[in-house]
Amino acid sequence: MKKVSVVILNWNGEKLLRRFLPSVLSCSQGKDVEICVADNASTDNSCRLLETDFPAVRLIRLDKNYGFAEGYNRALQQIDAEYVMLLNSDVEVTPGWLDVLTEYMDRHADVAACQPKLLSFRDRKRFEYAGASGGFIDWYGYPFCRGRIFHFLEYDDGQYDSPISVFWVTGAALFIRLDVFRKVGGFDGRFFAHMEEIDLCWRLRSRGFRLVCLPESVVYHVGGATLKKENPEKTFLNFRNNLLMLYKNLPDGELKHVMRVRRLLDYVAALFWFLRGDFANGFAVFRARKAFKNTRPALEAARRENLSRAVLEGIPQRYPISIVWESMIKGKKKFSQL
Repeated sequence: MKKVSVVILNWNGEKLLRRFLPSVLSCSQGKDVEICVADNASTDNSCRLLETDFPAVRLIRLDKNYGFAEGYNRALQQIDAEYVMLLNSDVEVTPGWLDVLTEYMDRHADVAACQPKLLSFRDRKRFEYAGASGGFIDWYGYPFCRGRIFHFLEYDDGQYDSPISVFWVTGAALFIRLDVFRKVGGFDGRFFAHMEEIDLCWRLRSRGFRLVCLPESVVYHVGGATLKKENPEKTFLNFRNNLLMLYKNLPDGELKHVMRVRRLLDYVAALFWFLRGDFANGFAVFRARKAFKNTRPALEAARRENLSRAVLEGIPQRYPISIVWESMIKGKKKFSQL
């Protein structure tokens, strides 16, 4: 068994692997560390590149594109390690990044997963959207971060450099105990991509595990390398998966109220896109709500299991506010203003 397995899920990412894999190899040295690339049946030259230019990297070939969620589930079935780092292919890492995470987890058995600080690869003094310095969620399911609220990205001036317990850790660089990942069922493959890590983290937190951001470990993330910002397919997945996550995890006493509010907010979001003339993204919201309605009956068993295994009545990192109201109406753009 390895101590740490760094697993990069790849689909047609030859250019990203060529650009970012060298930093992972050079900054992740150790006899108990392995670097793996799980390939989601790429049609480019990704696998050939790995075999010729990166022979030290273990290649796991999947038979088709399972997406982010199920792709990782299947890849991790072939991993034997205490910890796994699920790392996006568009991440540049820094010296000592793994040591900080590993040593902290070794000392804190109640912590199931942690993440480094994510900064933007393109603007290296700004936080990066996908996780910044730790993830939180509002009462209605909207995720935000220390350093990022909606699309407003703060500059990193060291203001969020303290370790902190969080609601969710980013899927772009998710360091987790492999046995715990398996114990709670891994990612929900129905999500395909987007929000699956927050759904996983909600299960972990409700079952009493802690999640932590450790900003002493730093990585730089490109972001949007697969689906660009405001891509209709990304909009569809984000809205649908957010609703799936809420239905699976909300306590019975909150479900109806939260879902009513979300219905209103989703239609407002669609109207916003329509008024801008962006009909593709507006209709993506309607498609997402329809897909959620069709999928909801199949989620009932997962919902009952999650509620039956919950040991926390309330999760402190789930903010009892509307981040939409706080940010868009009251003008609070920084995490420190909440």
